[in-house]
Amino acid sequence: MSPDTSSGWVKPSRSLSTAAGRAIGDYRMIRDGDRILLGLSGGKDSLALLHTLHHLQQKAPVKFKLLACTVDPQSDQYDPSPLTPYLAELGVPYFLESQPIMVEAQKTLTKDSDSYCAYCSRMRRGILYRVAREQNCNVVAMAHHLDDLAETLMMSMFFGGKLRTMSPHYLNDAGDLRIIRPFVYARERQTRAFAQDTGLPVIFENCPACFAKPQQRYAMKQMLAEQEKTHPRIFNSLLTAMRPLMGEPPG
Repeated sequence: MSPDTSSGWVKPSRSLSTAAGRAIGDYRMIRDGDRILLGLSGGKDSLALLHTLHHLQQKAPVKFKLLACTVDPQSDQYDPSPLTPYLAELGVPYFLESQPIMVEAQKTLTKDSDSYCAYCSRMRRGILYRVAREQNCNVVAMAHHLDDLAETLMMSMFFGGKLRTMSPHYLNDAGDLRIIRPFVYARERQTRAFAQDTGLPVIFENCPACFAKPQQRYAMKQMLAEQEKTHPRIFNSLLTAMRPLMGEPPG
């Protein structure tokens, strides 16, 4: 996994690229002529997806274009500025969108209203969709992995009383953008190892609109980690259980 010094690109591990390739194939995520906008926070997951998509782009039988966009919510705890020269070095069309989401959240929400994290997520997603449309992209790629899907399932059951998780591939409400998650078969430890082994320029990633650690998701992550020590194949079982919830790819 040594970098290509001529371009700055890094080849992902075989296991990570295989996991992404399987998910892309199973859910028909990437199609000939697609223009894909990657939501790039600068965290280990989105940087790993950036390099994985580029690697697959070089060998895929279909041709697609890759762009990237970062939404800066203007939080003191988040500085995405190093991404601009990094993406320029890689030669990826890059868009940095800055909006005072933190300030807007404080003005808009009350303590009984929607959570700051949910508000931030909606706002960032809306900005990504706008940039995708402006750049004539028809696909938005997100870097959620199998751990995220499993944690979402557990939170939905425990706290919402519903069987629900993230979908690997779906149409947005307006019906003009396909949303894909190529890492749904990949584990968080794979993206972490890739970032560490190759020295990716990871930016500290948190939910900048939150004023407290997301305790529910953290608790689910800890619980699953403890269970995995005793039952090493628990995530394989969870993936099998979640498949009926993950939906079919849009036509």
